[in-house]
Formats: sequence, structure tokens, C-alpha cells
Amino acid sequence: MKSKKSITCLIVDDELSSQRVLQHFVAETKVLDLKATCNNAPEAFKYLQLHGQIDLLFLDINMPQQSGLDFYKNLKNPPQVIFTTAYPQYAVDGFEVNAVDYLLKPIAYERFLIAINKALSNETSLQNDDDFIVLKENKALHKVFYKDIQYVEAFGDYVKLHTEDKTIITHSTFSKLIENLPNNFLRTHKSFSINLNRMNHLSGNQITVDAHVIPIGQTYKQSVLKALNL
Repeated sequence: MKSKKSITCLIVDDELSSQRVLQHFVAETKVLDLKATCNNAPEAFKYLQLHGQIDLLFLDINMPQQSGLDFYKNLKNPPQVIFTTAYPQYAVDGFEVNAVDYLLKPIAYERFLIAINKALSNETSLQNDDDFIVLKENKALHKVFYKDIQYVEAFGDYVKLHTEDKTIITHSTFSKLIENLPNNFLRTHKSFSINLNRMNHLSGNQITVDAHVIPIGQTYKQSVLKALNL
């Protein structure tokens, strides 16, 4: 985690009642430092232009003038984002832009804390560029950063680890290898585990990671949906 004691955050929501709930939750969570509350996307954009970067956005999706999703997509070097909305159909759209989480209104404080823990985990990962795994392939050793892994695939007595640049085949059991992966990896099938930070689409029993379509096994369907707050 960063050396500072808290995560700076910004609330962007057009509903006063929702603003007050989030303000109360942030005040109850010592690790968070609320810098401002904005009523819409233009206000939030102006704040960021005047005051610089923050660590985390609490962003409503369905707002007048500009949706939260469109606002976030247009930001350069966007901070982490937790989407807040009353409309569950927006969940997949939120994860397409690598949202930390998606909170469905009315929001319970316990659910809010789960989202914050995810943000904390991401902050730690972003700060620790030495987060990597060393894998043996034949007689060579490969150092692979967790953030570069797209997905992991069982391959008989071996495991395939896929990145954008290469596929490494290492001698290991699938279960043993995925036990050593960070929390942002999610098992979707008896033979597949994906990096949630690289997920961009879910449809039926398939999940897309970058350009790769990964199956969702029936046994894992509920745990996948739960992890995505669907």
C-alpha cells in the first residue's frame, strides 16, 4: 500500500440521499479520505482539473448530462472506480472498464466494506511492482508479473500460464499453482482461472479476458456471479 495512511476519494452522484449514505459510510471507514462530493460528471471533471488526481471514485452511472460510465471512459489516467447505481443491468458494463466493484442501491455498509477491501488490495498491487511468480519451463526460469497474466489453464500434468506476449507451460498441478495467485484471480472452470483485472465481457457461460473466450463451468457459475456482484 502507499505510504500515506488513507485513500483519497470523490463521490459523484446526483441524488442527495445517495450522497449522504456514501458520505456516512466514508466517514465510518478510517482508511478513506473524502475530498469532495459532486452532483454530476461536469462538476467532477472540474474538480479533477482544479485539484488533481484522487485514488478512488464512487461514481453513479445513471446521471443527467453525462452517464458515469461515459465520464469514466473519457478520463485520462483514471483512478480506481466503484460504481453505485440502482440498475443491475449496468454491472457488466462497469466491469468492462475494470471497475473495482459495483454497488447496487440501497447499499449496505457490510457490502460497502467488501468493495473497499478490493480497492485496498488493488492499491497494494499497484504499488508492488515486485508482485510476480517464477515458473520453470524445461530448464529455463521465467519471472512473470501477476498483472501481466491473462488466465491460467490446466494442461494434464502441466499448467499453461497465458500473457499477452507468451504462453508458459510449467510442470505443476492446476490447484497448487492457482493457490499462489492473488485475490484478483477467479476460478471459472475446473481447468481455468482468470485475472479479473483483464476481464472485459460476460455472456451466458463464457467470459472474455482480453481477446480470449474462457468457459464458465456449471459448478463455478454461482461463485463467478457472486464475485462480479451479479
